[in-house]
Amino acid sequence: MKKKILKLLEKNCTMDRDQLAAMAGVTRDEVDDTIATLEKEGVIRGYQALIDWECVEPERVSALIQVNVTPQTADGYDAIAEQVQQYDEVESMYLMSGGYDFVVLLSDCTLREVAEFVARRLAPIDGVTGTSTHFVLNRYKEQRVSFRKWNAPQERFVFE
Repeated sequence: MKKKILKLLEKNCTMDRDQLAAMAGVTRDEVDDTIATLEKEGVIRGYQALIDWECVEPERVSALIQVNVTPQTADGYDAIAEQVQQYDEVESMYLMSGGYDFVVLLSDCTLREVAEFVARRLAPIDGVTGTSTHFVLNRYKEQRVSFRKWNAPQERFVFE
């Protein structure tokens, strides 16, 4: 039941409790109790809308920044992560395996804001040894939601 309620909330957090109960096959009281427990335990960290900002401000961009660091002796990666994640521009941040240590996601920024974030906030942090910034050119799907209508006729360019 708990997982079913979480999946339903993840898909549509604006669904009212009666709808959740009906879709999960439980009572409204069970939904209320489960959600209260999950919020108290920190499993549910918040509720938010998924917004296609390109429809509102098409000049805004999203950027993925790969970050290489030298881990701190006592704290490993955590001390650097704590510094980076505090900035309001940072939407998401992950410790990664592979060719770089962290990936930092910025969204709803101008190109200048991304450049200034990297140059003035990220690069000067002790332990940061390099960054590589990638701009999102087109968003197809995010958090299981498609941002494109695939059945609609698409504009096609033909070069001869």
